[in-house]
Amino acid sequence: MNGIKATFIRDVQNDYFFRAAGFEPFDEPERFDRHIEKLKRRGENIDYVSICSPNYLHDAHIRFGLRHGADVICEKPLVLNPWNFQGLADFEKETGKKVYNILQVRLHPSIQALRKKIQEGPAGHIYDITLTYITSRGRWYHYSWKGNEQKSGGITTNIGIHFFDMLIWIFGDLKENITNLLQYDKASGYIELENARIRWYLSLDKNDLPEKVKGNGHRTHRSIIIDGEEFEFSDGFADLHTLTYTKILAGEGFRLEESKKSIETVYTIRNARPVGLKGSYHPMLKNLKPGK
Repeated sequence: MNGIKATFIRDVQNDYFFRAAGFEPFDEPERFDRHIEKLKRRGENIDYVSICSPNYLHDAHIRFGLRHGADVICEKPLVLNPWNFQGLADFEKETGKKVYNILQVRLHPSIQALRKKIQEGPAGHIYDITLTYITSRGRWYHYSWKGNEQKSGGITTNIGIHFFDMLIWIFGDLKENITNLLQYDKASGYIELENARIRWYLSLDKNDLPEKVKGNGHRTHRSIIIDGEEFEFSDGFADLHTLTYTKILAGEGFRLEESKKSIETVYTIRNARPVGLKGSYHPMLKNLKPGK
């Protein structure tokens, strides 16, 4: 980081480690905290704390970074519960430090072009959107913290937060939020934004993959159809994290409040009572067998 001192809190499957730049990793938070204190006493303050730990620990690890006088960079979801935002906002004011969220999909060239197109499009037009995201996961996923809804926030938070943030960023604030299906490995619903009606479907089940995708040996299917036309953005993700960090170091990163609307959306979904095949639902729900 060009001489900037940073610490990293990183997830490795079921475990996570702490690392200060230039030092061996620590696997115990108490020892890591002591190490940071030693650095501070030597006048070697930490500039940034980068958090890639399990979702349920983000709030505590953000507070750790702020408490040690560092700006904090945190992966999505920033927190699991909407009410955590105010506490972190207060902590920012108390410490004078900043919290940045990794919202790298917003920096994708195709996504930015789409947002510009929507902003310059006909006033009052409501777009009809069908979002499908299927990404096959092995048994390890369900045995790890990611399979524990209390720790991960469930499927809509783990793999859906990127899309909900992107859609709200492009099409405006949430007006309606209906959940049709909510299971540990798949979920589906309908959200209405200021400028869009969206039917969405998320799945970890390889059986949901289209035959063509399975035939090609791929494990992921991503599709967004806008007013009957497929929106293509499969490529271009490789350097988005690097670009995100570059912007943060330049003081242009996405701040705390940027994440709040998508966090509120997925929180509502995972606490909803599914209504089943009612209203405007995703077409894939017609293919589900009884009991699924």
